[in-house]
Amino acid sequence: MIPAMLHFSITTVAAASADFRRVQWTGSHSQLVVMTVPPGGEIGEEVHEVDQILAFVGGVGEAVVEGETREVVPGDLVVVPAGTTHNFVNTGPNPLVLYTIYAPPEHADGTVHRTRDEAEAAEDAGLDEPARA
Repeated sequence: MIPAMLHFSITTVAAASADFRRVQWTGSHSQLVVMTVPPGGEIGEEVHEVDQILAFVGGVGEAVVEGETREVVPGDLVVVPAGTTHNFVNTGPNPLVLYTIYAPPEHADGTVHRTRDEAEAAEDAGLDEPARA
């Protein structure tokens, strides 16, 4: 049974995770994921069939959404509607740290990918699919 309320100090949780992707919580209609992109790294160009909201809590980078590029810094929020091509690139000397909310869930509950390569291998193998009701 899902508790009535979960409470996260999300900035602390996100900053404490060195993993490229860590599913923090999955509900029936949305999902909370924390991500850390190393210096010089990127999430990789992708398109989801779900809506995504990304909130940046550490580092600096670039958001590239449908070919438009904007700087992202802590405190910024980027909305990526379903079907939109996007990528996020770390342009600074420190990790780019963010949390993202997918609606509905995009990844299998409990997913942890230490690196982008690990994430891509899991996706290619079909091991990162969310359970659908």
